[in-house]
Amino acid sequence: MSKGQSHPGHPEVRDRTASAARSVEDLEVFQLAHALVLRIYELTRSFPGDERFGLTAQIRRAAASVPANLAEGAGRLNRAEYRQFVGIAKGSAAEASYHVLLATDLGHITAERSRELRDGYNRVGKMLTRLAQALS
Repeated sequence: MSKGQSHPGHPEVRDRTASAARSVEDLEVFQLAHALVLRIYELTRSFPGDERFGLTAQIRRAAASVPANLAEGAGRLNRAEYRQFVGIAKGSAAEASYHVLLATDLGHITAERSRELRDGYNRVGKMLTRLAQALS
């Protein structure tokens, strides 16, 4: 693969050695994960006050951890470290998806909104798997 060329089959992944000037924020997976964080924050504003230090804090932390770990990994010195943080981000996406399920079952999120969010986290998870494979 030549410098700056898209990874075959994965246009959101570029050869890291070629893209020092390219920001992690340009990755589609980062943008989607960030959009999900914003939705989670908006949604949790209406959660009951007694969830402030419980579910509200947990779901926000898990959601924000996805793009934060991508950013931290991209800032590391080598691909192996970056890949490790991609794995952490994938785990956080699964955790956020579970918290959405829990919030739905507790009646804090509608089934439709839950489906949208969980589909988003499923998509993020698949994209993170592809990114990790590209970094191998």
